Amino acid sequence: MIEFDREAGRVSIRGIRYLLIQPATLVGFQKAEGSVEERMAAGGREGGRNSSKRMRETSKLQGREFAQAYLDMGREIGWGVFTVTRFEERRFEVEVAGSPFADAYGASPRPVCHFTRGVIAGLGDTLFGAAEAEEVECSAAGAARCRFVCGAR
Repeated sequence: MIEFDREAGRVSIRGIRYLLIQPATLVGFQKAEGSVEERMAAGGREGGRNSSKRMRETSKLQGREFAQAYLDMGREIGWGVFTVTRFEERRFEVEVAGSPFADAYGASPRPVCHFTRGVIAGLGDTLFGAAEAEEVECSAAGAARCRFVCGAR
């Protein structure tokens, strides 16, 4: 039986944590070149771009409200709790509590949420035309939450 904890942004089956992921995200990872980290980010970008563009076609929301509504889906599919903490004309910041990637990875000297970084970059592509995202803090590296900065290229 699938268990859903919306408050924590967790999906589990028989006590084991899972997350939902678009096939396009995994195919983007498979087709990308470069390091594993950059391939994972490329997959996340593909999925993030696809779903945020689709949402934009059906939503009347703009700017910060659109970004937050889009990222709220992350909570619903088990990717943690996303909060847009800052939104400017060509840049935004996001915090993620309970990242499944950081939780599963364990302690790390550097950020590990590459798929999430890519999803946020894909959202940035939809908002700005082209964007880059960086994970500047990660709970796997000792931060309270994972934090991402995304800006227009």
